[in-house]
Amino acid sequence: MTEALNRLRWRCRRGMLELDAWLGGFLDTGYHGLDQGEQAAFGRLLEQEDVDLLAWLSGQAPVPAEFQAVIAKIRKVTQK
Repeated sequence: MTEALNRLRWRCRRGMLELDAWLGGFLDTGYHGLDQGEQAAFGRLLEQEDVDLLAWLSGQAPVPAEFQAVIAKIRKVTQK
């Protein structure tokens, strides 16, 4: 695994089990299918607050336009 992916993996580790599953699961199964712009958006997504990430991923709050494509892909890849 590259150093960049290791850093992303570390940033996917959050204080909530649900977020760890969504973000880490997506990194393992869907991240490599993103184009460069979407990978950059995923990196910016990881800079957001946990409460916002949880609300967006669970559909409890509208997703900002810059993250809509990535959130949709995370939801699709990590559906249970």
